[in-house]
Amino acid sequence: MSTAQVGEKETEMLPPGAAQRVLISLMFSSMLMPMVSGMSRVALPVIRDDFGIPADLTAWVLAAFMLPFVILMPIYGRLSDGVDRRLLILAGIVIFAIGSTMTFLAPNMSWLMAGRAIQGIGVGGMTPMGMALLSSIFSSRERGRVMGTWSAVGPAMSFVSSFAAGILVAVWGWRGAFVPGLLLSVVAFVVIYRGVPTQAKGRAFDFLRQFDWGGVALLSGAIVCLMFFLSSRSVTGVAPFEDWRLLFGLILFSGAFIWWEKGRENAFVALEFFGNGPFCRSTFCASMRMFVQGAIGVLMPLYLVDVHHVGPARLGVFLVISSAAMTLIVRFGGRMSDRFSCRWLVMIGLFTQLSVMAIFSQLPETVSVWVIAIMLAYYGLGAGLMLAALHSTVMGTIEEEQMGAAAGLYSMLRFMGMAISTALVGVVLQFFLDEGLATIDAYQRVFLVFTAFPVLGLVVGFGLRETR
Repeated sequence: MSTAQVGEKETEMLPPGAAQRVLISLMFSSMLMPMVSGMSRVALPVIRDDFGIPADLTAWVLAAFMLPFVILMPIYGRLSDGVDRRLLILAGIVIFAIGSTMTFLAPNMSWLMAGRAIQGIGVGGMTPMGMALLSSIFSSRERGRVMGTWSAVGPAMSFVSSFAAGILVAVWGWRGAFVPGLLLSVVAFVVIYRGVPTQAKGRAFDFLRQFDWGGVALLSGAIVCLMFFLSSRSVTGVAPFEDWRLLFGLILFSGAFIWWEKGRENAFVALEFFGNGPFCRSTFCASMRMFVQGAIGVLMPLYLVDVHHVGPARLGVFLVISSAAMTLIVRFGGRMSDRFSCRWLVMIGLFTQLSVMAIFSQLPETVSVWVIAIMLAYYGLGAGLMLAALHSTVMGTIEEEQMGAAAGLYSMLRFMGMAISTALVGVVLQFFLDEGLATIDAYQRVFLVFTAFPVLGLVVGFGLRETR
């Protein structure tokens, strides 16, 4: 089947009303990740101060969630090609609820980190399974609009959660930020149970028995070693980038994974995806987008508290700005991707991210907070404009029977950018602080370092082509 034919293949078409119910239902499960992410960012400075932890360990409050979230994305995605996606989503919601309860009740940092990790395990499949479900029931002519509508839920929930978290944290402390996620998980379970039909997958037991669990173990080992190597002080006590045991483990697991996957009939990660030019370019650009987003997610709350002395309630308002702008633009970006070249939408978005990071690297300590607000709105518009374009370009090159695996791999690789930057930004910030730089100078240096990643995205994105 040619690439052009792939996007037109429709094998699970539902009546329009039923398809719209699935779309609306999947929005609820897609709210979980941005809600807990947005609220934890507001709580981050308070958690840091309450536990008295350094910047690199503070970043792990977010990274502990991101690590299992990233690892499990391709696993959920690949499993959904042979197991009922509805069942997997419901199971993930239950796991997320357990992690949310542990986080809320955590008596110390160990329990807090464990709860965050279990939350990540639960929601790891929401994005790839949602993408695969929507791609299988809507035609390629509607896919940009549908992806734009579905993608708008994330920024919208970030908008609501950041604002609400500012109030909750100001009144009840950091624990208050994790209550709404637990309540939403109950609602999401009921909505998915009632609104998404069961998908008959045939011999699910045989699929699980033949599943490439060896590939899962090797890839997971490589990702864990990479994340721990970048921020090893918090894990092994060795300075970042200096624990050679972790570097050796990364090389060993990566090499073994490639060797294991080559030639396997039911490979966990089909290496043939990496021969798909549009898929690889779009995925790389999405990773660079998320790299900047992860850095902003850690830097901005700490920057506003440490440099501009913003309290929890005002912090929630500031973190709402970029999410609000993204919410306003992301559905429009989806419609634009149906009509115009996705390449230019991606280029505009990456250039926006680059310019924001460069401007923050030069802003003095005395700058008006209104300037910061304007920059956050500008950032949200650029990041939201290219989101649906990237989703649509990637899924338009994949055959229907591989959509779960492709969505899982794509989601893992793009969120890998966020996971790496989440851990790395804490290391870089702590490095500059340990050098004795003034607080504002340390933050400016970090912003400057992270301008490199949207530049890489622009270089690769310029060659992005899509088949219409």
